[in-house]
Amino acid sequence: MANNPSARKRIRQTEKRNARNTARRSRVRTFLRKVEEAIAGGDKSQAQAAFQAAQPEMQRAADKGVLHDNTVARKLSRLSARIKGLGASA
Repeated sequence: MANNPSARKRIRQTEKRNARNTARRSRVRTFLRKVEEAIAGGDKSQAQAAFQAAQPEMQRAADKGVLHDNTVARKLSRLSARIKGLGASA
């Protein structure tokens, strides 16, 4: 267990940061799930709206270091391609 004041403070900071990052990651997953559900439903306009809402949330997670920049770029690219494919098949 931490025995000096700086180590105790570091533990407090880590707990706060961990809670914040967990909440951010959860928000991102929720937005992604909404996009996935819209794509599965086959509604292109709803999928695009969900994608537009998810984009800033994912970028914010990358900016804050919760997710890696390339991970966010890859996920957004793949989702965008799937949404574009909805129009072609319909």
